[in-house]
Amino acid sequence: MTDTQKIGRNGDRTAREVDVVVAGAGFGGLYALYRLRGLGLEVQVYEAGSDIGGTWYWNRYPGARCDVESLAYSYAFSRELEEDWDWSERYASQPEILEYAHHVAERFDLRRDIQLETRVVSAVYDEARGRWTVRTDRGEEVSAQFCVMATGCLSARNIPDFPGLDRYSGRCFHTGDWPEEGVELEGRRVGIIGSGSTAIQAIPILAEQAGELFVFQRTPNFSMPARNTPMDPDYQKRAKASYPAFREPFVSGMFGLDFHPNDRLGASASPEERNEVFEERWRAGGLGVVGAFADLFVDEEVNEAAAEFIRGKIRETVHDPEVAELLCPDTPVGCKRPCADTNYFETYNRPNVTLVDIRNAPVEEITETGLRTGGRHYELDCIVFATGFAAMTGALLRIDIRGRDGVKLAEKWAEGPKTYLGLGVEGFPNLFTITGPGSPSVLANMIPGIEQHVNWIADCMVYMRERGLRRIEATPEAEAAWVEHVNQIADRTIYPTCNSWYVGANIPGKPRVFMPYLGFPRYVAKCEQVVANGYEGFRLES
Repeated sequence: MTDTQKIGRNGDRTAREVDVVVAGAGFGGLYALYRLRGLGLEVQVYEAGSDIGGTWYWNRYPGARCDVESLAYSYAFSRELEEDWDWSERYASQPEILEYAHHVAERFDLRRDIQLETRVVSAVYDEARGRWTVRTDRGEEVSAQFCVMATGCLSARNIPDFPGLDRYSGRCFHTGDWPEEGVELEGRRVGIIGSGSTAIQAIPILAEQAGELFVFQRTPNFSMPARNTPMDPDYQKRAKASYPAFREPFVSGMFGLDFHPNDRLGASASPEERNEVFEERWRAGGLGVVGAFADLFVDEEVNEAAAEFIRGKIRETVHDPEVAELLCPDTPVGCKRPCADTNYFETYNRPNVTLVDIRNAPVEEITETGLRTGGRHYELDCIVFATGFAAMTGALLRIDIRGRDGVKLAEKWAEGPKTYLGLGVEGFPNLFTITGPGSPSVLANMIPGIEQHVNWIADCMVYMRERGLRRIEATPEAEAAWVEHVNQIADRTIYPTCNSWYVGANIPGKPRVFMPYLGFPRYVAKCEQVVANGYEGFRLES
C-alpha cells in the first residue's frame, strides 16, 4: 500500500494508511518489522524511547545482565546473523545486548520504518472499515489493517504510592528508567527498595559505588550464583558450527531454557542424593538448581528440599546469622522469579551495607531527606526504586485500546487478562499481542518465544491474504477455554502459592490471576494444532 493521506479529526492531512502498526521496538518489534516487511507489507513501528532495544534500552541500572546464556539469548532467524556476532561473556551485560540490538537493526536496515520518541496512546477499531486507527503522543494518526503490540511484558514501571514522595529533596530513580549518563554515588547514602531480580543484580554494584547502602527488603528471594565468565572462544565456535542442535535444549524444555532438566523424580531420591544433585548444579552456576528434578515444581517435599539447600548456602555465605535469616525466603523455589547473581549474598558482609526488613514494618513515609520505617528515619541522598513492573498487562492497559462496539481492553480485562493463546483477544479483531498474557512469555527464553509468536502472526497474515480474508478474531468460547486451561496447568504446580508478579500481587487492586502459560513445547504444539485445523478457535471473515 502507499502512504495515502487522509483528513484527520482536526481537518489536518496527517493520517496515513499502512498495513501494520507495531507498538514497540524491542526484540519483539524488531523481529516483527523484519518478518512483516519481508512479506511485502508496509509496517510502521513506534517506539517511546529515544533508541531501539526495549527492556535493554530502559534497564541501564548498574549490573543489568541477562540470566539466560548469551548464545541462547539471541535470534535464530538468520544463519548469517548467528555467524557474524560474537558474545564476550557467558551471560551478556545490558550494554552488550543493546549493542546486539543495534547490530540487528543496522544489518537488516530496520531503522527506516521505526519512529523513535513516539508513544502509542490509543488504538481504536473502526468496524465499518475493518481497520485500526492508531494515535500517538505527537498527535499523529495512522490507519492500519493490523495492530501488533510488542510492548513488552516488563516495561510498565511500578513505583508504589509512598506518602511524601513528592517532597523528597534527593534524587530518585527507578531501575527501569536509569539515566543514560549514569549516577554519581561515591560517598553518597543510597537506599534501594526491593529485592527482586533487578535489585539482586544492582545491589552488589551499588554497594561498591556508594558510601553507604541501605537495602529495604520486603520479601527475600532465592538466588543462585551465575558464575559468569568471559566467553570461551572454542565453546562459541562449536556452538556456531551446529547452532540448531545447540539451541534445541533451549526450546524443548518446559521453560524453553536449558536448565539441563533431569528426568529423574526427586521423590524417588534420598535426601543425600538430592543434595548431591543440587550441589553439582550450584557449582555449575546459573539457574540449573530449578531443573534438578522433574517434580520440583509439583512436589512440595522436593521443592522444600531445594529451598532448604539454598537457604543453607545463604547461611554459609552471610556472616551475621540474623541478617542471613532475613535473607532466607520462606516461599517455594520458583513461585517467584528465581535469580542468578554475582556476589549478591556476599555483599551483606560489607561494612557499608545495611539490610532493613520492611516486611513487618512497611515504609511509613518518604521525608524531605530520606525514608521512615519501623519508627526509624534513614537519611538518604538517593533512593533507588527496584519495585518492578505492572507485569504482562501494564504496558497494554496504559494504551487506550478499544475494540468492537467501543469496548475498552481495560474493561474487558477488569477481572484479569483474557486472551486466546496470548496472541488474540475476543472483541478485538486483527489485534495481536507478542508474548501476551496466556503465553509462556516470562516463563520461557524470551527471544525464542518472540520468534515463535511473530512467525505465527506473519504466517497468519499470509494465510489471510492468500484467501482474501480481512479479519481474524478469537471466539469467546476458545478464549474462555484457554484462560481456564492456563490456570488449570498452573494450579497443578507451586506457582500460584505465593504473592508474585506472575499473579499481579505486586500491584494494589490488580486481579489475582496467573498470567503466563507453563510449558513452552506444549504451547508451541497447541499453536501448530490451531493452524493445522484452519485457525481453530478464531473467526475469519472476508
